[in-house]
Amino acid sequence: MKTKELKEIRSDLDVFLHEFDDCIKTVNSRAHLRTYTGGQLSDLVRKSVEAIALEAGVPPRSLQEFLAIHRWEEDRVRLRVQDVVKRDHADDNAIGLIDETSFPKKGDKTAGVQRQYCGATGKTDNCVVTVNLGYAAGDFHALIDTDLYLPKETWDEDRERCRKAGIPDDVTYRPKWRIALDLLERTVENGVRLEWLTADELYGGCGEFR
Repeated sequence: MKTKELKEIRSDLDVFLHEFDDCIKTVNSRAHLRTYTGGQLSDLVRKSVEAIALEAGVPPRSLQEFLAIHRWEEDRVRLRVQDVVKRDHADDNAIGLIDETSFPKKGDKTAGVQRQYCGATGKTDNCVVTVNLGYAAGDFHALIDTDLYLPKETWDEDRERCRKAGIPDDVTYRPKWRIALDLLERTVENGVRLEWLTADELYGGCGEFR
């Protein structure tokens, strides 16, 4: 891409992120959102918080605190994403896509981490898994909702471990098919229209999900 095109994309990104300003309480936190998002879209080889912060000339600790402890309204962010999709990308043949994403992790402190199948590495590995709902219409596609899979034995049945990881007591184990239905139900309740729904055999093989 040419420099002019990249600059135009950056300008469009700033306009898009501005739609979420009321979801984040402070000016500094809004700036951190722009820094983090810009880093994820950059050409950095390793897009960790530290690498993104250093590239942007921001103290790594401040960016870590933004992601870990700053107050911003996750539910409002989710609803705003869906509102943008409804407004700009509504389609009579829109397709919903249920799928999982896995994130390899080291250690045992990250919420939901355990040894389980990890699609990112193609084997049983130490990782976190989320269930996601995607939206596709023509050549447009986006993730519009997601939720953490909380393993039953290693996490849900150890509430003290959950509290140490910042997991609220009302967040409990749900099978992946149930998470998928919850994502679908709250998305449809928000007015997103899906003509079709797709998922792989993990969900198709579950009678309760069908």
